[in-house]
Amino acid sequence: MNPHTTGPAAAPAPAPPPVRSAPAPAVPRPTDPERWPDVARLPRASAVRTATARLLLRRALDGLPLRVAYPDGSMTGDGGPVLRLRDPEAFHRRIGAAGLIGFGESYMAGEWDAGPGDGPEAAGDLVGVLTVLAAHATELVPAGLQRLRGLWARRRPLAQANTPAGAKENIRRHYDLSNDLFALFLDETMTYSSALFAGLPARWDELADAQRHKIDRLLDLAAVGPGTRLLEIGTGWGELALRAAHRGARVRTVTLSEEQRDLAARRVAAAGLADRVTVELRDYRQLGGRYDAVVSVEMVEAVGAAYWPVYFRALAGLTAPGGRIALQTITMAHDRMLATARTHTWIDKYVFPGGLIPSMTALEGAAAGHGLRVTQDSAFGPHYAETLRIWRERFAGRAEEVRALGFDDVFRRMWEFYLAYAEAGFRAGYLDVRQLLLTAAPGPGEAR
Repeated sequence: MNPHTTGPAAAPAPAPPPVRSAPAPAVPRPTDPERWPDVARLPRASAVRTATARLLLRRALDGLPLRVAYPDGSMTGDGGPVLRLRDPEAFHRRIGAAGLIGFGESYMAGEWDAGPGDGPEAAGDLVGVLTVLAAHATELVPAGLQRLRGLWARRRPLAQANTPAGAKENIRRHYDLSNDLFALFLDETMTYSSALFAGLPARWDELADAQRHKIDRLLDLAAVGPGTRLLEIGTGWGELALRAAHRGARVRTVTLSEEQRDLAARRVAAAGLADRVTVELRDYRQLGGRYDAVVSVEMVEAVGAAYWPVYFRALAGLTAPGGRIALQTITMAHDRMLATARTHTWIDKYVFPGGLIPSMTALEGAAAGHGLRVTQDSAFGPHYAETLRIWRERFAGRAEEVRALGFDDVFRRMWEFYLAYAEAGFRAGYLDVRQLLLTAAPGPGEAR
C-alpha cells in the first residue's frame, strides 16, 4: 500500500472519550536474529522521528472507521475493526524509521495485531484493518510529505533487478520455499493465482473447479485446441499445461523455479502427457521459435518495470502471424503504480523481490511499443479477494503443519500478513485482476 493524499486535512473533531477494552495477550516467542535481523532488533530512530510518526499516525487514524486499542485498556475511534497495539513505542519507532516496511515488520514482531471486530472475523479482523487502510491510502500521509517522498522513501535495492541471474534468485526466494508449504493452502490443482468462481462469496470446496474455470477461460481466449502450438511463460505447478494438453495442444512451458519445474514434470508424467508437454527451467529471454498461442498467468508482475519492454518484445517475437497472447495479470491505478515504482516496500522486501504490479496504462504502452494491442479485457478483482480469503483461512488453520515444515512463528505471521494485505487490496479496490487478449496491431491501411 502506498499512501497519498488529495488535500489538506480538515480540522480535527473533539476526541471522544476512550473506550475500555481487555488487555492484549502475550507476544510470540523470541525471534531468531540471524533469520529475521530487522524483526528481532528495533531499528535506529531518533526520538523526534518516533514522536513525529506517533503524531502523524494518530491524526491519520482518528479520521478513519477504525479503532485503536492500547495496552492500558484504552481505545480510540468510533467503530470498525480494531488495530490492537501491544507495544506502541516499538510500533511507532519502526514506522518512524522505515515507514510501511516498519508497519509490516512490527506485525511480524507481534507488536500489533487485529483485535475483536464487528464482522464475521470477530476474533481478529486483520483483513478489516488493512482494508480500511487500503481504502483510505490517499489520506494517510500529509500532502507535504508526499511531495517529498523521494527524500524519505527507501529505494529498491539494485540487487533485486530482474537481470537473468537476478530474476532466478528473486523467483527462488518465493516459489522455491517448499512445494509442501504451498500444498497446505492451495487446492488439488496447485494453482497459485486468482480463481474465477461461479458466484460470490465462495467456499473452499468450490476453489478447484473455479481454478479450472479460470484456466479454461484463458485457454479459450487464446483459442487453444487440437494441434495448437502453445507456449506458457510461468509454469506454476503445471495445471494449465495439463489442461491445454488434454485439449490436444502441444505445450512448451517454462519456469525459473526448480521446485515448480520438478513437480510439474512429475504431474505431466503421471497424467501420461509427456509426449505433449515439455517443462523447462528457462528464462523467457532465452526462448526461440514461433507459437500459435502464448499464455502467461500473473507473470508480468514479477518481470519488473525496467523489463516490461523486453517481455513484450519477447511475446511479440514468439507469436506466429495471426497468433494470440492471453495474459492474466494483477493491476493497479497508474498514479499508484508510479508512486511505488522505485520504492522499496514490505512486499518487495519479504515476499516478492523485484516485482511491481503494473497499471493498464503501462501495459498497453509497453505492448504497443512492440506492435501489440489489447483487444479484450475482463476484470474480476472480487474473485481474487475470495481466493485469497480461502488461502488465508486454510493457511491459518494449519499452523502446526507449517511449523513442522521448519517455518517459524515469524514466517507464519509474515505469510498471514501477506495474504491479508493482498486480500485487503482487492476488497478496497486498490488492486484488480484481469484477463487480457493481445494480438498484433494492424499495420497502415489494414482493417482495425
